[in-house]
Amino acid sequence: MEQLVALWTSSGIAQLSVGQFSMMLVGLGLLYLAIRKGFEPLLLVPIAVGTLLVNIPGAGLDAAPIYDAAGHMTSPGGMMYYIYEIGIASGMFPLIIFMGVGAMTDFGPLLANPKTLLLGAAAQFGIFATVLGAVSFSALGIFDFSIQDASSIGIIGGADGPTAIFVTSKLSPEILGAVAVAAYSYMALVPIIQPPIMRALTSPEERAIKMEQLRPVSKTEKIVFPLLLLLLVALFLPSAAPLIGMFIFGNLMRESGVVERLSFTAQNSLINIVTIFLGLGVGSKMSADKFLNWETLGILGLGAVAFCIGTASGVILAKIMNKYSSTPINPLIGSAGVSAVPMAARVSNKIGMEANPHNHLLMHAMGPNVAGVIGSAIAAGVMITMVGNL
Repeated sequence: MEQLVALWTSSGIAQLSVGQFSMMLVGLGLLYLAIRKGFEPLLLVPIAVGTLLVNIPGAGLDAAPIYDAAGHMTSPGGMMYYIYEIGIASGMFPLIIFMGVGAMTDFGPLLANPKTLLLGAAAQFGIFATVLGAVSFSALGIFDFSIQDASSIGIIGGADGPTAIFVTSKLSPEILGAVAVAAYSYMALVPIIQPPIMRALTSPEERAIKMEQLRPVSKTEKIVFPLLLLLLVALFLPSAAPLIGMFIFGNLMRESGVVERLSFTAQNSLINIVTIFLGLGVGSKMSADKFLNWETLGILGLGAVAFCIGTASGVILAKIMNKYSSTPINPLIGSAGVSAVPMAARVSNKIGMEANPHNHLLMHAMGPNVAGVIGSAIAAGVMITMVGNL
């Protein structure tokens, strides 16, 4: 009888708390969104599985060592703990993914129309506006966000999952799960969130504006530009050098034309492997004590506000630029200044073609889209430099 009692008390069912059960439901909900609705499945499936694993009591998959009241370790960290510590706490996984993104990126549209760099910068306004908003809510006693928390939440507005994870792992690892889920959820919701904002801020005539064909960009330009970008950013803002450096390294592998095998690996097998472990590592921070709280709702809400402000800022600046530009600029491409590559550019193209079936904006929108990746990395460096040591 005693053996049966011991067997029961050691089972996961007997140890399962209400919070852990609730987080399992959250994990199943993420799986539903990924599989049934197609919301960023490459990340949400591993995150969902990581959430299920880390909330199974007694499985030895804990995301951190367990200590008793005297401070002695009673249980070392499990598999999820080591995945997080090795890949995310160290910053390795987001940086490797940035290298893969760089290997898939073409700077041609940005170089052909350098003015679109401003649109990528404008879209980062949502990041800094949301930081101020989060700090204001904390001052009013609505939420309890530190300045580090506010900076991590603001980065969601860049719609760049790896950057959001990189910054949050450095500044506020305790809210990593909520920030990562928000960032990738809003990236998946780009086709739903952005069009109403774009239509509200533009007239039918503006949406129908046709832009001139982009000029050809030489191979020399595509090699020299990223090198100059790396040196300038690294010298003026060293904290952004890891993100920008890996992004540029990946791009140089692509554009140099002499390391096709390395470029292919970075774009495919390597980024896929790291994505699996990145998702599991993020899921390790989705335990009940870290996720089920009032602040999580605040993170999701403020992240949505950041993303909407970033979209609107890019569209508004594009409208202003169109008034003073000698060549027409369709304001729709301003919404692509967020870093959701290439989904945001595709949305700009889709809305443009609705207004004018002959209006092909995809390559024009890729300019601010790529600029948004650069802008979010620079914004991340600013955040880490300004609040990382506070």
